[in-house]
Amino acid sequence: MHQLISKKVIIYLCLFFLLVTVNNNSIINLRLPKIERIKISGFNLNQSNQVKNVIESLKSKNIFFINQFEIKKNIFSDNVIEELSIFKNYPSTLIVDIKKTQFLAVTKKDGEDFYIGKNGKLIKKNKSIAKLPYVFGDLNMSEFLKFKKNIDDSNFEFNQILNLYYYKSKRWDIETSKGYLIKLPRENISEVLNLFIRLSKEKNFNDKRTIDFRQKGQIILNAK
Repeated sequence: MHQLISKKVIIYLCLFFLLVTVNNNSIINLRLPKIERIKISGFNLNQSNQVKNVIESLKSKNIFFINQFEIKKNIFSDNVIEELSIFKNYPSTLIVDIKKTQFLAVTKKDGEDFYIGKNGKLIKKNKSIAKLPYVFGDLNMSEFLKFKKNIDDSNFEFNQILNLYYYKSKRWDIETSKGYLIKLPRENISEVLNLFIRLSKEKNFNDKRTIDFRQKGQIILNAK
């Protein structure tokens, strides 16, 4: 019985080494497809050396084993990116669809100007974009995005804004391109902006320049 078991073990070992040898030779001789072409849509690589370097590093890599999570993490480190999709078009093409974020405003941080992106990130300003409001104050990004949504939910047009002033009390003032200074309360922003629009259409409103809504149930109008 012992000799029979030993013979079986020897046979199994021989079969195992045979299979391993065959598989190793197959793997060595097998030519897995490499990435030969990368298609980029929605983004100009000249705008970002960081993204360009990530894309270039993918060439000649095996298309089956690329780590999409790692690629996305490296590309998303560029603050100008808002959305990203990666598709494998076998056998050798990689399609990368990149969506840039929308620039909403400009603000200053550590003495330098930055764009405020719709994605909630700051992008270093390297060119001028007309008609973007300037945000003054120690910006809180989550408060800004919430404030922007309140404006979008109202009838007030965001492109009417010349400057924004943010206060530590989480309150905002709006300076419009027509010379109005709107002092807003902390709450009910959309409703107050709709009220401002209605008031601005009245004849006796033409000479008013400061409109103060900070006190609940009270509106203070000033010609200055």
